[in-house]
Amino acid sequence: MLVIKNLVKSFGERKIIDQLNLEIKDGEILTIVGPSGAGKTTLLRCLAGLETIDSGDLIIDGTPFNPVEMANIDQIVGVVFQDFQLFPHLSVIDNITLAPTLVLKEDKVTSKEQSKALLEQLGLQGKEKLMPYQLSGGQKQRVALARALAMKPKIIGYDEPTSALDPELREQVEKVILELKDQGITQIVVTHDLEFAKHIADDMLHVEAL
Repeated sequence: MLVIKNLVKSFGERKIIDQLNLEIKDGEILTIVGPSGAGKTTLLRCLAGLETIDSGDLIIDGTPFNPVEMANIDQIVGVVFQDFQLFPHLSVIDNITLAPTLVLKEDKVTSKEQSKALLEQLGLQGKEKLMPYQLSGGQKQRVALARALAMKPKIIGYDEPTSALDPELREQVEKVILELKDQGITQIVVTHDLEFAKHIADDMLHVEAL
């Protein structure tokens, strides 16, 4: 279980998150909804160690952790960002295997086999050799998710996973997230899409800009 206690985050004089307290149970989906500027993405970045928190405590399974100071091998939260952040010069399979081989020190054969299994699970079999520019937006998103899963984090976070997707692709994203829940993966979903949030959520956090 992930516990967040009294988390505070500011940028300069502007307070983005003020004394946030939150619990996310293992295997559940938390959706975070609210307007732009309310700190939704900032929270994900703090949990992933991409931003430092000003004060507060992060606790996973009863043990405090600081994601900024942790080695990548001990990643708690892997995030699929809105712009996907795929390496444009690498193929799909190389995008997924890069971090596991460099950071987790997996051998290339094992990493490639695991990556192909993730691609098949996400409906991307046969896309291994394609470059990011050859993929649709929905396919890029699933490659980004496979890349996050390849690092074996305890929790997967998503930043606006349905933005700019048509209704059919939104349903595909919903299906993938619920399938991962069935596998026991804890997930945090930041979204403006209230209907989508209601469909997938075990718990929902409404936030407002300060």
